[in-house]
Amino acid sequence: MAQWDRLRQLPAVYRQQLHELYDRDALPMDIRHYLSVWIEKQEWPRAARDHDLAVVLLQVLLENLDIQHSRFVQEESFLMQHNIRRYKQNFQRYLEDPCALASTILWFLEKEREILQSADLTEKCMEHTIKCLEEQQDEFDFKYQTHKMEDEAVKKNQIRVLQNLVNKLNESRKSTLSDLNKLLDRTEHLIDILVRKELVDWQRRQQKASIGAPDDVCLNQLEKWFTCVAVCLFQVREFLSKLDELVGKVSYDNDPVKAHKPALQKRADTLLKDLLQSSFVVETQPSMPQGKGPMVLRTNVQFSVKTRLLVKFPELNHSMKVNVSMERYRRFNVLGTKTKALNMAESQNGGMVADFRHLTLKEQKSGGGNKGASDIPLTVTEELHIIFFDTVFELKGLSVELQASSLPVVIISNSSQQQSAWASILWFNMLSQDTKDVKFFANSPAAAWPQFAEMLSWQFLAATKRGLNNDQLEMIAHRLFGKHENYDTCKVAWSKFCKENTPDTFWVWFDGILVMVKTYLEDLWRDGLIMGFVSKGKEKSLLKRKQRGTFLLRFSESIIGGITFSWVEITATGEPDVKTVQPFTKVDLMQIPFQEIIRNFQILEADNIPESPLLYLYPNTPKDEAFGKYYSTKSGDDNPYIKYIKTKLVFVSKDMKTTVYCLPTMTCTILENYLVSNYSEPRKVHVHVHYCSSVLVGGICYHFIEPCLLLNYSVFMIN
Repeated sequence: MAQWDRLRQLPAVYRQQLHELYDRDALPMDIRHYLSVWIEKQEWPRAARDHDLAVVLLQVLLENLDIQHSRFVQEESFLMQHNIRRYKQNFQRYLEDPCALASTILWFLEKEREILQSADLTEKCMEHTIKCLEEQQDEFDFKYQTHKMEDEAVKKNQIRVLQNLVNKLNESRKSTLSDLNKLLDRTEHLIDILVRKELVDWQRRQQKASIGAPDDVCLNQLEKWFTCVAVCLFQVREFLSKLDELVGKVSYDNDPVKAHKPALQKRADTLLKDLLQSSFVVETQPSMPQGKGPMVLRTNVQFSVKTRLLVKFPELNHSMKVNVSMERYRRFNVLGTKTKALNMAESQNGGMVADFRHLTLKEQKSGGGNKGASDIPLTVTEELHIIFFDTVFELKGLSVELQASSLPVVIISNSSQQQSAWASILWFNMLSQDTKDVKFFANSPAAAWPQFAEMLSWQFLAATKRGLNNDQLEMIAHRLFGKHENYDTCKVAWSKFCKENTPDTFWVWFDGILVMVKTYLEDLWRDGLIMGFVSKGKEKSLLKRKQRGTFLLRFSESIIGGITFSWVEITATGEPDVKTVQPFTKVDLMQIPFQEIIRNFQILEADNIPESPLLYLYPNTPKDEAFGKYYSTKSGDDNPYIKYIKTKLVFVSKDMKTTVYCLPTMTCTILENYLVSNYSEPRKVHVHVHYCSSVLVGGICYHFIEPCLLLNYSVFMIN
């Protein structure tokens, strides 16, 4: 039989492998099907090495495509006409390298043979054994029936022959039962590896990936393994049914099939049920479209979640219904489409999935105040809940109830609770591998620094594609634990990380920085332009060794979601002096990009000449080289961001007797009131205010300097 015909007659699970093989565009299944006879007759191994033969085969292939196209024209098959014409155009790209096409077709043929071999290996050994057993039994049955019709003298001579046949049949049945038992031993070992190792490892990877880890959570390989073992167990059940049929035809005293088959049947069914019950999983954890992260759900706001059955039988497509429910101790109604069928259409890779996209939760207000699973009082953001998914697997006389459950979720009622809720999700999935431990926060363990540091780095990696380096993590460790030679033995308590109603927790500070970076500074952070996590002491030690104008960018340690820059100046005595601006927050950054602040930042030097103190990004990269690609195309007064600068005390100049203030453009009256209220006697004042040329303060007229490009801040100096 031709290879393609054999493939088409395989059981559904192997045909599915064939479909997955031909999901690739290199050789369309249409071409493989319509030209199957011709393809299997060619010498593709030689053509892959022989350019002349490859050229000939390519030309014949194109001619065959023309023939097929003419056929579909006659049949008025518009779609196939289009496909064949497109396939021919694609194959013409091999005209310059026909050997590559030969290698491609050869690869597909070899993969087809692997599918056939896989099918043969799982079936032929036991099928051969059962066939031999059946032939033996037929031989015995024929001779036994013949024996009953013979006379007594002949019967006596035949009894020994019949007894020998019974003995051989008995040994064959024992051998068959032993082989089936060994097959179940191997299957049990495989299931143990799949369920207790591979699946557990995947679940742990999913936990870590849900909080930012770059772990692979693809289920395709697990699905192949689970499906293969399930197919094997269904075949064992078929073999056992065949033995029942044979025993129904011929049986005898001490028949081993009658004695041992029930135990084998029970074992095969138990293994299959265990495999199936473990094969139903939550592929994509519950999440809101605009949430801070997965597993943080808000009442009355839609969320989505996807389940998947790892045992893929195409004949069950759309037949298994999945129902969603919640645990009972805190009453929530699940609203939306709560029942969906497992199907292959909603999966990008053809898996059996039920994708719930429009679910919402509504808390029931009646029924008492039993809000938690623990007597220990927990905040709302420490309460954990589990969403359950139920379905029934029914195939070939087997019916098994299946249930999957989500990772613990936190349910909030207000967006202000998202930050604390996400902290709980981080903490749980970092530390707990018991995915049903809803009482986790009743006695939450501390986190070791290496594990905690890794989790922090994941947050930046997930948000910006750039994690934290060792120097940045060391600064964070110093903030948490003080100075240590090694932080590996240090631990962070849950209360220190994040406890609701405590405004100055570590998480509030860290998350404020993360949100600022993700929202306003992602490109600069990803390019490594922001040192970020560096202490003031470390900052000074780094800058004092550098040339004048060297600056670095760091996150504020005292202002939530603040970023500042510091630079090195050289004093009159030749000593380095580090200057720092007041941190910029989202109020500033939402109006003007940080790179524009750096680009235009200037101070007044001698003779009131504005000058930028920011020359080299640490360690020695010229400022415009580092940030130039992010600048606005306009500069100076044409810069579109100039008008958005807000009030801020920006800089104390290197002359410690002079204070430079940056204030918004103001009227004469406001300026007069400000000066009179702060200074008891007249002082010499240089004032720069846009839209004004002079101002009268206390009867004295003060002169304005020219605009100094101080980001549209109005500047005045008080000596």
